[in-house]
Amino acid sequence: MKSYRMELWFETRQRRELINITARVEDCLRESGIRDGLLLCNAMHITASVFINDDESGLHQDLEVWLEGLAPEKPHSRYRHNGDEDNADAHLKRTIMGREVVMAVTDGKLDLGPWEQMFYGEFDGKRRKRVLIKIIGE
Repeated sequence: MKSYRMELWFETRQRRELINITARVEDCLRESGIRDGLLLCNAMHITASVFINDDESGLHQDLEVWLEGLAPEKPHSRYRHNGDEDNADAHLKRTIMGREVVMAVTDGKLDLGPWEQMFYGEFDGKRRKRVLIKIIGE
């Protein structure tokens, strides 16, 4: 069995952004040479997420509104976590959206369904963060 590891780095311009990382993950899969196996992709920061969904701008806006409704950024005073920091909402948004995705690899391709794309979700940006890609298989 072969193993491959790569880190992708991101530094967003905004506090919250959704970035389609499907092509970058597919590049890693090609580089790995693994044809059959499993791919793990996870955010290495507690205020960021990796998830799968449709790449449609209306849905992205809906996600923003939904997440902000569940865990609004302000007022900062509503959260016990916020003292020296003001990112409690980002921690909660990450919990809702999840840390990682695991997907099958078949014939050297990601087993994505119709319309499925992989995203990096940043909820407390404007600083450098990373995503781990780990692929195992033959």
